[in-house]
Amino acid sequence: MAGDLLRLTVLGCATPYASVDNPCSGYLVTSGGTRLWVDAGSGTLAQLQRHVRLDELDAIWISHLHADHSADLLTAYYAALFADIELAAPIPLYGPPGIADRLAHFLTNTSTRSPVESAFAVHELWDGHQAGVGALTLTSRAVDHGIPAFAVRIEAEGRSLVYSGDTAPCANLTQLADGCDALLCEAESAQAPAEGEWVHHTPEDTGDTASASRAGRLIVTHVGRFLIPHQAVARASARFNGPIDYAAPGTTFSIGQTAPACPAPPEAGEGHLPDGLRDFAP
Repeated sequence: MAGDLLRLTVLGCATPYASVDNPCSGYLVTSGGTRLWVDAGSGTLAQLQRHVRLDELDAIWISHLHADHSADLLTAYYAALFADIELAAPIPLYGPPGIADRLAHFLTNTSTRSPVESAFAVHELWDGHQAGVGALTLTSRAVDHGIPAFAVRIEAEGRSLVYSGDTAPCANLTQLADGCDALLCEAESAQAPAEGEWVHHTPEDTGDTASASRAGRLIVTHVGRFLIPHQAVARASARFNGPIDYAAPGTTFSIGQTAPACPAPPEAGEGHLPDGLRDFAP
């Protein structure tokens, strides 16, 4: 049934700060009645509410604790405990080790620690962590980003979506994505670093990872400020022969199908490029 499809809605994908029309990293993954908020970058809570209230979420999954992937957990905490939201129970929150104390550090304003666990039922990730969230099965693998960071494979009804989080190309990501229906992969770096630690994909790396993992489809996301999305897609396509899309804010993809279920509006520009990013050139 259509309602049981695995769907990905892009709330935002900007890095390292939100644009006028593009929040930071955040996605809504749904299957049947299950709703999972994946990454909570700045501005994504507002966009999430176009689709679901906080008290309707089944869980939240956070790839790593950089602000452009997690900052809206702070405002979600206030919404969950001190506003018009009434939680039946704390929202399950899957994230890197130390996530609860990290949130409490920012939220505590007196000598009494803020009750983070009253809003979120925290589950710390580890390499190979597995969890069931409603109709979804989540498998997380540690990836290479210079801090504790994870990618996730989300499966439902025989369909599979893999999200890279932020990472350099690495074996764990390739293995996690093996044979997936769709790979949502970052392409933050315009070029590989001349020296120092490698912590992101270039567009070519994104295409290579999709090819090596035999992904059915590549969705390029988290495109850096020194790239234009359609350029990133073109560069990735030189290394991957399958269908490729850009994760334009507001777009919904049906995983296991080759076309977005709800494409971005035509005025969003060539290659699903939002107006606010169209003229952003190196």
